[in-house]
Amino acid sequence: MSANFSFECLACCSQTKARAGVFFTPHGVVETPRFMPVGTLANVKTITPAQLRDTGAQMILSNTYHLHLQPGEAIVAGGGGLHKFMGWNGPMLTDSGGFQVFSLSEMRKITEEGVTFRSPHDGRIINLTPERSIEIQNTLGADVIMAFDECPPYPATRQEVETATERTYRWLERCITAHQRSEQALFGIVQGGVYLDLRCRAAETLAKLDLPGYAIGGVSVGEPPELMAEIVKVTAPLLPPEKPRYLMGVGTYREMAIAIASGIDLFDCVIPTRWARHGTAIVQGGRWNLKNAKFREDFTPLDETCPCYTCQNFSRAYVSHLVRSQEILAYTLLSIHNITELIRFTQKIREAILSDRFTTEFGHWLNEESGDEEWRIEE
Repeated sequence: MSANFSFECLACCSQTKARAGVFFTPHGVVETPRFMPVGTLANVKTITPAQLRDTGAQMILSNTYHLHLQPGEAIVAGGGGLHKFMGWNGPMLTDSGGFQVFSLSEMRKITEEGVTFRSPHDGRIINLTPERSIEIQNTLGADVIMAFDECPPYPATRQEVETATERTYRWLERCITAHQRSEQALFGIVQGGVYLDLRCRAAETLAKLDLPGYAIGGVSVGEPPELMAEIVKVTAPLLPPEKPRYLMGVGTYREMAIAIASGIDLFDCVIPTRWARHGTAIVQGGRWNLKNAKFREDFTPLDETCPCYTCQNFSRAYVSHLVRSQEILAYTLLSIHNITELIRFTQKIREAILSDRFTTEFGHWLNEESGDEEWRIEE
């Protein structure tokens, strides 16, 4: 690992592969396991960096594809780099843009060289290669950058997934060659779809490259939850134990708990802010629709145990009023709470691992029979 980065495992669960550690980066430490909020366009939607820090966020994400389209990496660099440009002085990660490009479907063409696609902003043709993705990310300046990968859809044939997985490895080799900044850590991404042997082969091959960290990608793309859990269970232990492990695009309680039990350290998801913009609060495992009439005269906090700014200062009735009135403050207050909620969940798991109480306190999330009850919608 680069001298600018290191990972230290502080404790392991005696009954699972869960672990608590510290990931050291040039802009600070990340205590793992940890949920990371998503700030696609160099902002976590509707909240300020100061508010974000108060949620307990330590590391956040931005998106290479979106920032390349608007405002462009040159402008970000002109503003002092991503951290200074957006006013966030903590650790940051940029994804490669691969997932967004491949989700364009009919608008792009994949070759061995890279991906050609038409900008949804102005219609211009853009050619994104592994080298170009790394060049953009080097210019943006995040602490952790992701290799450019091909994310196969679900469902896909074994041949399609195998082709994408092998190309992802060849692209990773090109990313390593193109990477120019030692103060940025390049993470490789394990692909392989729902084919466990392809996942294992990819993980074992990537592990030999001795990268600063590793991610599991291509999950939460439509496959059944039980398949995703099996993918993570099989793949994560094959990744180097002395390096951080990142599960991309996952953020529900059960998904995170199962992944942590398999040895995953980092997570990201747009759920907390996206649901906030729909008037939805995450409260102790429940998903609450604040438009519900029962909240109109409920003057208690969203969660009396929550330390966030929203819960400490406002009632359910007030937030419900803001949601019904479509006031922007509603989305800010709900985003603050929802992000705090998911980070607190991973913080509590970390504390439980440190005292070897993970299965005692969070074992119910690992039970397949529990389903996804935590995301029930209270109408």
